[in-house]
Amino acid sequence: MKLKLKNVFLAYFLVSIAGLLYALVQLAEQLRQKDLRISQLQADLRRPPPAPAQPPEPEALPTIYVVTPTYARLVQKAELVRLSQTLSLVPRLHWLLVEDAEGPTPLVSGLLAASGLLFTHLAVLTPKAQRLREGEPGWVRPRGVEQRNRALDWLRSRGGAVAGEKDPPPPGTLGVVYFADDDNTYSRELFEEMRWTRGVSVWPVGLVGGLRFEGPRVQDGRVVGFHTAWEPNRPFPVDMAGFAVSLPLLLAKPNARFDATAPRGHLESSLLSHLVDPKDLEPRAANCTRVLVWHTRTEKPKMKQEEQLQRQGRGSDPAVEV
Repeated sequence: MKLKLKNVFLAYFLVSIAGLLYALVQLAEQLRQKDLRISQLQADLRRPPPAPAQPPEPEALPTIYVVTPTYARLVQKAELVRLSQTLSLVPRLHWLLVEDAEGPTPLVSGLLAASGLLFTHLAVLTPKAQRLREGEPGWVRPRGVEQRNRALDWLRSRGGAVAGEKDPPPPGTLGVVYFADDDNTYSRELFEEMRWTRGVSVWPVGLVGGLRFEGPRVQDGRVVGFHTAWEPNRPFPVDMAGFAVSLPLLLAKPNARFDATAPRGHLESSLLSHLVDPKDLEPRAANCTRVLVWHTRTEKPKMKQEEQLQRQGRGSDPAVEV
C-alpha cells in the first residue's frame, strides 16, 4: 500500500513538473512575441511616414467649360473680376465669355488678358425684339439666350472666337459645360462636384425662386422631385446655375439649344428636354443637401451725385475704367 501511494505521489509530481515546464515555455513564447511586436512598432516609428496620396495631374482631369454671358453696365467689371478670381482657383478650366455686343469691348478684352485663365472671347448682339424695353422687369424676357447659344456653336466646332482660344475641343474630349452667370456667387467646391458628370448633374441653388434654396429632392441616390414654389410642373424646375452637362452629350445632341421663345422660367427646360429625362439626372453636392452656389445680385448703383456733378461739368473722369 505504501508503495502504491509513493508511486501516485511520484506520478503527480512528475505531471506537475511537466505542466509547469509547459507553462514556462508558453510564457517565454508570449514574451518573445511581445518583444518582437515592440521591436516592429519601434521600427515603424523610426520609418518616415508615407507620402500623401497625390491628386490627379491637371492634364488627367476633364476640362470644365464655363459659359458666361455678359453685357455692359456699371457693375460689369466688378462682377467679372469677382468671378474670374473664383475660376482661377479651379484647375483645368476654360472660360467662354460671351459679350452681348456687336464685337469685343476693351473692358472685357483687357480683363480676360489679365485674368491668367484659359479663355475664349465671343460676342453676339441680342436681337432688338428680344431686348428688355424701358421699364420692363428683368424676368419678362429671357436674357443671355443668344450668348449661351453662341458658346454652344463654338463648342460644336463652328469657331468664331474674337480672342483667346480659337479652336473648339476635338470630338471625344472629356469635359463638362456649366452656364455661370456673372452675378452669382460660386464655391470652388462646386466645380469639383460637376467635373465627372456623365450626363446632366444637378444640385441646389441658394436664394432663388423666392426660397432659401431651390433644387432637386433625392431618394436612394435618385432625383424624385424638386423643391420649388414657382411653377413646379415645369419639365425641369431648376435654375441656370443648378446643372452641368457633359461635353460628349452636348456634342451628340446638335439640336439641343436654348429657346428664346420659351415661356418664363422654361429656358433651362428648353435645353435639358433635348438631353436627358428627369429620372436620369445625377445628384451632386451630397445628394443635393449642400448649397454651393447662390443666386446673388449686385444692387444697381445710385448715381444721383454723379449726375449732379456731370450737370456742373465736374463728372468723374471717363478715362478711369470702373
